[in-house]
Amino acid sequence: MKWSTWVLVALFIALQYPLWFGKGGWLRVRDMENQLAAQRDVNQTLEVRNASQEAEVRDLKSGYEAIEERARYELGLVKEGEVFVQTPHKPPGGGAEQKVGAGGTASKSIPATRSAR
Repeated sequence: MKWSTWVLVALFIALQYPLWFGKGGWLRVRDMENQLAAQRDVNQTLEVRNASQEAEVRDLKSGYEAIEERARYELGLVKEGEVFVQTPHKPPGGGAEQKVGAGGTASKSIPATRSAR
C-alpha cells in the first residue's frame, strides 16, 4: 500500500473515534438511553405512590371518617359508649398458626347497648 492510503485510513479512524467513543458518541448515547428508561420506571412508581398519598391527605383534610378509622386501627381507640372486645384467634385444624394483629388476637369495637330489664 502506498503511504497516501495509510494517511487516508488514519484520517478515517481519527474522524470515527469521536463518533464512537467521544462525548456524545454512540456508546454514551446508548448508555444514557438505558439510564433514562430506568429513571422513567422509577418516576412512574413514585407517581403512583404520590397519587395514593395525595388522595389520603385529601381524605384526611375533608372529613373525620378517615381520622377516626386511623385512630381505631392504628391506635386502638374506641368511641365513648363502645365496648372493646378482644378474642384470641385459633388456627383452623391445629395447623400452622396464623396471626391476626399483634400477638395473634383479633379485636373489634362494638357499640354498647343498654338492655331494658
